[in-house]
Amino acid sequence: MQLFFHHIQAKVHDVFQLDAEESRHLIKVLRKKIGDEVQVTNGKGQLLECEVNTENPKKAQLKVIRLVDKPKQRDYYLHVYIAPTKTNDRFEFFLEKATEIGIDEITPLVCEHSERKKIKLVRYQKIIVSAMKQSLQFHLPKLNDLTLFSEALQQSKTGENYVAHCEEEKQKKLLFSELNSAPGKRINILIGPEGDFSPSEINLAKSYDFTPVSLGKNRLRTETAGIFAVQQVATKFES
Repeated sequence: MQLFFHHIQAKVHDVFQLDAEESRHLIKVLRKKIGDEVQVTNGKGQLLECEVNTENPKKAQLKVIRLVDKPKQRDYYLHVYIAPTKTNDRFEFFLEKATEIGIDEITPLVCEHSERKKIKLVRYQKIIVSAMKQSLQFHLPKLNDLTLFSEALQQSKTGENYVAHCEEEKQKKLLFSELNSAPGKRINILIGPEGDFSPSEINLAKSYDFTPVSLGKNRLRTETAGIFAVQQVATKFES
C-alpha cells in the first residue's frame, strides 16, 4: 500500500485536492491516471479509499469512494517530552523512528543545559507525516511547540510519569521494570538534553510526581534515549 496524507474530515463522494508535493508524487512518480485507486489517511484514524479525479501534478484531485475507520493499534497513550539536540539531523531521526515505532505526542523541551532553543516546527511536522505514511499508520502524533521545562511540567496530565536521567540514585530502577502495562494507560516520559537534566530540574520533576528511571548502564545520546524509551514502552505492552 502507498499511503497519502490529507487533513480532510471527508464523506463519501467528497472531492479534495492534494498539496503540491503529494500531487507530484502521485502523478509524476507513481504515474497514477484518472480512475486509479489511491489510499489516503487524515491522521485521525480514517482510511480514505479514493480515485484520481484529475491528473494535475501540482493540484491532483481525488474523489472519496469508501471510508474505513482504523482503530488505534496501541492500547496506551505515550507522550515524550524531549530536548532537541544541537545537531538538527539527530532530532529529526528521533522524530522519524519514534513515529514508526509508535508515539502519540511529542513536546520539545527547553532545559537548563539545552543547546538548541529554536526548532523548525513545519519541517518536523513533515517528517512525522512521512514516517506515519511509511509505517502505514492512521493516527498522526501530536507535535507541540518548543516548551520551557517548568511549563511542560505544569501542563502535564495525569498518568504514569517518568524522568530519565543519568544521575546516581539509590532507588532508581529501569524504565521497563517500572512500567505498568495495564490497558489504557497514559505514559509521560521526560528525556533530557545532551548535558542531562540539572539537579534542580530533576527535583522539580519529582515534585510533579515524575519517577526517576534509568535507560540502562550505557550513557545514551538524547535521540537514542528517546527512541529506546519509546521501544521499551512498545515492548512492555506487546509482551
